[in-house]
Amino acid sequence: MSPLSLSPLRLAPDDIAEVVSIYTSNPEYGRTSGEYDPARIQAQQVEAELREDTGTGGFEVLLARDAEGQVIGLVSILRQHPRDGYPWIGLLIVHGNQHRKGHGRLQANLAEERLRSQGRNGVRLAVLENNPAALAFWSSLGWQEIDRRPDAQYGRPCIVMHKQLT
Repeated sequence: MSPLSLSPLRLAPDDIAEVVSIYTSNPEYGRTSGEYDPARIQAQQVEAELREDTGTGGFEVLLARDAEGQVIGLVSILRQHPRDGYPWIGLLIVHGNQHRKGHGRLQANLAEERLRSQGRNGVRLAVLENNPAALAFWSSLGWQEIDRRPDAQYGRPCIVMHKQLT
């Protein structure tokens, strides 16, 4: 497996097309999250959502690229949650044709290292209760459940997880 790097999303048409490809390649995530219909993802909608996230200044959207520069995933990080002050991983997703190759683990490690280098000592995320595969993934990386509550945006039942970075 080739090494990965994280680079900020530029919102260029090529980047948007790559993000749309990642989303459409993960139909199960689309069905589980209820955020989008994988068969009807519109580039304009994706771009608008990404512009909103990156425009607030609170989110950092990073594309994961392999050694050849191909985009294989995306990580979205909320720099500081307004309630608890921790950074949160809002989304980590790997292109469907790259599943089961260790890329998700590498993306998570790179995101954690990025936060550690910024002096952050912990990070959080929420896993949808109806996504046991995601819960198993994050648990295998040393994340610990700290709470259960609905997400603020859609009210979906979630498991809040935390990882110490020190």
